[in-house]
Amino acid sequence: MTEYAISRNPATGEIIARYPMLNAAELEQSLATSANAFAAWRHSAMSIRVAVLRQLGEQLRQREAELTRSITLEMGKPVAQARAEVLKCASLCDWYAEHGPAMLADQPTQVPDAWQTFRPVGPILAVMPWNFPLWQVLRGAVSMILAGNTYVLKHAPNVMGCATLMADLFTATDLPAGGFTLINVDNDGVSVAIKDPRIAAVAVTGSVRAGAAIASQAGAALKKTVLELGGADPFIVLADADLDEAVKSAVIGRYQNSGQVCMAAKRFIIEAPIAAEFEARFTAAVKALKMGDPLDESNYIGPMAREDLREELHNQVKQTLKEGARLVLGGEKIEGAGNYYAPTILADVTSTMTAFTQELFGPVAAISVARDPEHALELANDSEFGLSATVWTANDTIANDMSQRLETGAVFLNGNGASDPRVTIGGVKKSGYGRELSHFGVHEFCNIQTVWKNRR
Repeated sequence: MTEYAISRNPATGEIIARYPMLNAAELEQSLATSANAFAAWRHSAMSIRVAVLRQLGEQLRQREAELTRSITLEMGKPVAQARAEVLKCASLCDWYAEHGPAMLADQPTQVPDAWQTFRPVGPILAVMPWNFPLWQVLRGAVSMILAGNTYVLKHAPNVMGCATLMADLFTATDLPAGGFTLINVDNDGVSVAIKDPRIAAVAVTGSVRAGAAIASQAGAALKKTVLELGGADPFIVLADADLDEAVKSAVIGRYQNSGQVCMAAKRFIIEAPIAAEFEARFTAAVKALKMGDPLDESNYIGPMAREDLREELHNQVKQTLKEGARLVLGGEKIEGAGNYYAPTILADVTSTMTAFTQELFGPVAAISVARDPEHALELANDSEFGLSATVWTANDTIANDMSQRLETGAVFLNGNGASDPRVTIGGVKKSGYGRELSHFGVHEFCNIQTVWKNRR
């Protein structure tokens, strides 16, 4: 009996489409096709690879409306944010087409007649999440394909429409068949692919549980992994900060994509002298956000992507309140159709509470109070996660000191968290390891080969 991945509109609960999952023979054929494509693509001229990226960028812009609507319908991202995701992906292609070749050029060393080259390693299996259906995929796929690898995508089952559209985009370029391969499989299918000798390495963006399971299997097969996992990112506001700008940044940092962002600000650590004022201003700003139909351009918050995720978030909120936190705003599921959850603010959150120790993947902010900057830093680092952190202060000395002592992959000083192809992204601790974007992301899936000449 054929099994299906189901795409369901989170704003209405209606089924959009069912996508048949691959059987064993179909998976085998997909892996063979990717391996065959790699045999040719690895030797392709850089000019051809660059042309593919430029063609992909053009396809993204030409089909922007279709892609935007698919993102919004499948995972509930408000349409303006979905459109921005599509256009960001197009810019990613342009940037790598312009700057990528230099990253892959041979590099001289301090040893005479020795140099470093960057060789592709083979088909890369990528297990990707639903929250940025295009960006999460393309920010890795573009650099891997540029380096001469082929890309095998196992996407989240609730965004298979977006996955199918991406496969169509690549088909319209000069990338050979199998250069980008979509496999719709379950966990057992992922395990089969990891063990297959044709798969050279694995990239995962997702939960800690999924990352640990996949990394364990890949490790047993001696295959490299790059993991970008969960986060409980601290957002520190010190007493001397520009409070108006900090509040604006806090709202975007927490409620963009309905709070479903790995690098979203989640733990708001506020220095005591301004804690009450921050809470009041932040609450007023969050109350002003419009929530509703994600196809309505005026709405900033849409539904959560899945009902089970909404239920998990609500349980985390209820547990945190039982533990002694104070409910400032929201804290409830919205009645009626769709997976809507009220924008929520929890205050008086201490370091042992659920909202502090766990990742809140939805529109919920947790506010904690710090006695002073040193205590704020202590609270920020008191986490099993280490993806990113934000610091707001007018004191450059304190800001620079904190950036050196924060145990995270990225630090944003007096500004919004962001991802950009010009700089790398990745985490430490249980937020994962390895890097994406910039030249570091390109080199993650390269054989960095040393070539010696006339060595005697």
